[in-house]
Amino acid sequence: MRQCKRPWYGIWGLAVVAVISFAAAPGLGAADQAEKEADKAPGRQLARSATTAPGARWTTADHSKLEALQKDFTKPEEVTAACLSCHQLAADQIQHSIHWTWICPDCGDGKSMGKYGKTINNFCIAVPSNEPRCTSCHIGYGWKDKKFDFTAKDRIDCLVCHDTTHTYEKFPTKAGYPVTEPTLFPEDGKTYLPPDYKKIVGKVGRPDRLNCGACHFYGGGGDGVKHGDLDSSMGMPKKSLDVHMDAEGLNFTCQRCHTTKEHQIAGRLYTSPAAPERISLTEADLASKIACESCHGQKPHKNDTKANDHTDKVACQSCHIPEFARVLPTKMSWDWSTAGKMNADGKPFKKEGPYGKSVYDTKKGDFVWEKNVEPVYYWFNGAMSNMLVTDTVDPSKMLSVNHPAGSPDDPKARIMPFKRHIGKQPFDPVNATLVIPHLFGPKDSDAYWANYDWKRAVTSGMKYVDLPFSGEVGFIETEYFFPITHMVAPKEKVVACDQCHSTEGRLKGLPGVYVPGRDVHAGVTMVGWGAVIAAFLAVVGHGIGRMVSSARRKRQ
Repeated sequence: MRQCKRPWYGIWGLAVVAVISFAAAPGLGAADQAEKEADKAPGRQLARSATTAPGARWTTADHSKLEALQKDFTKPEEVTAACLSCHQLAADQIQHSIHWTWICPDCGDGKSMGKYGKTINNFCIAVPSNEPRCTSCHIGYGWKDKKFDFTAKDRIDCLVCHDTTHTYEKFPTKAGYPVTEPTLFPEDGKTYLPPDYKKIVGKVGRPDRLNCGACHFYGGGGDGVKHGDLDSSMGMPKKSLDVHMDAEGLNFTCQRCHTTKEHQIAGRLYTSPAAPERISLTEADLASKIACESCHGQKPHKNDTKANDHTDKVACQSCHIPEFARVLPTKMSWDWSTAGKMNADGKPFKKEGPYGKSVYDTKKGDFVWEKNVEPVYYWFNGAMSNMLVTDTVDPSKMLSVNHPAGSPDDPKARIMPFKRHIGKQPFDPVNATLVIPHLFGPKDSDAYWANYDWKRAVTSGMKYVDLPFSGEVGFIETEYFFPITHMVAPKEKVVACDQCHSTEGRLKGLPGVYVPGRDVHAGVTMVGWGAVIAAFLAVVGHGIGRMVSSARRKRQ
């Protein structure tokens, strides 16, 4: 997909597209040679050895025999104290991580970017004033308001990441704490049980997909709500869903790509690209880079394959993730403006739609869920631009709450697939800013879910973060983008050539690149077809001439 500068491409466009499609078609060429070339890719052997090492033990310690863990723990803070008695550096490492602060430390002023800063989204909107609900996915205990002590070491939750029994659970509204007695959560009808701490601490280990997924599969309030390529189906996926995480194949854990150093986990997407340099895994010496090239190299396909010419402009994910939400649905639209309706009895209600998911909830409004979703495509250099709640907005047009950073002129940018989530959320029409509503709280509070009064909820939320509010609430249409990088399909299921190389294909409207088969000029097309017709007539004329000449010779 390089920029074409040769004029004869226009004349012979159809032939060129045919050649490109044939050359790039999956399954053509020498499969054995492809495997040999793939084996030469940097990091390939390292990846294999890391996932197939015999013994399946990554530690020289048996935690079930450690004296510090031989006690009946009554509360989770006691577990943390026992962990830190050996892992003396862990607390300081964790408390300097974005997983702990929910603030990007090196973005702008170091306090605005992040879930607990001034960034905003169009699903759950914002964390401040809603902490007890949102922080059920925090790696700590007791973050119930803005007075939370981020320096308190006993507030670190070691088990949420290191429990290998997968029996440890936080209660959805207890600010990161598990329950002390069996407790029903009415929202999902599930009864949560107190953890068996002694059993769990004896089997702590490195995080696996289920540890990470406990939060990342369910972000935004439910399974598959946010990302589209991360949901509970990725806990033990088949090869057809993800070739890398295939539970019976390569069986990669999350940290195989989201490499970790001193509890700093690679992969955040704020103003800094997740992978600023495209270097091999061996060159990076296991540094925190996440890029396909780290293992597969710059030319991952068979020799002399046209697909290798695409890697300078097209991200690997664009071809190798044809659709997302391939097993479970994902939420594609969330309209907060319709929230607050009651049933005939004057009570909140939910309406179930396709896939067994709610399409209306009094607390949250209308939803649209979809499966097997085709991504949208943008130029992407690894970073995202984000709206802040203090930024001015224009309600007359769709507002991008965040947007992929990059352009056709950016040498680090590639064409990348995204989930585009559409929303309609509250804003201040007088000050022309987005707002932070107080959503979660007890019945006697100003929370929206307690009284269904938007003005009261927004007044409370904006006061909580010390930002101005005019007292007027409107609703604005927004869009939010999630990079699609999981659910890598088998090579037999890659995006077919004609799905991009056509006038109505996946890359329709994408600027800055000439795409054969998509980009058509009427004059050039006319000349091209004229040449084809002229050639056809010449061949037919030549054939007729030969026939006439032959007939004359026979008569003579």
